[in-house]
Amino acid sequence: CTPVKAANWYAWLHDSLSRSGIKSVLRDMPDPFEAKESIWLPFIRQEMAADENSIIVGHSSGAEAAMRLVENTRVRGVVLVAACVTDLGIESEAISGYYNRPWKWDQMKQNCGFVSQFQDRDDPFIPWQSEGRIVHEELQTELMLTSRGDHFMTREFPELLQHLQEKLAD
Repeated sequence: CTPVKAANWYAWLHDSLSRSGIKSVLRDMPDPFEAKESIWLPFIRQEMAADENSIIVGHSSGAEAAMRLVENTRVRGVVLVAACVTDLGIESEAISGYYNRPWKWDQMKQNCGFVSQFQDRDDPFIPWQSEGRIVHEELQTELMLTSRGDHFMTREFPELLQHLQEKLAD
């Protein structure tokens, strides 16, 4: 998704948070088409300054990046949108590097103050039963399960904004 400000709900969420006085970081990711872990995780840690005060929001490949990030990085919380646990048999997903070893579920839970998940029963790309459900069960996420059928590829995402505002108020 490049430029990121033109993709999906990303700029809308960033702008909505900023208008509320909440610091938000939105950057074009390097390697946007293959989303390689070896490139994305250092970028998130160093360039985006993810730390124990951060709430990471990851959508699709960004959700897998967020999960791998929190295996070794402490954060305030993570919100996964359309997360999966396998490469779905897609070669372009496999080369990202996220799926080539077991997930460290316990470390993820220890490194997050909270883990929330937006998942869709009717997602055209990520099957709920064989992918999203596993993330939910392994991480014991706070789950928002929908039947949108759009992979959360919309211009606005008010449910996510409200959820983040509630988490920030805690």
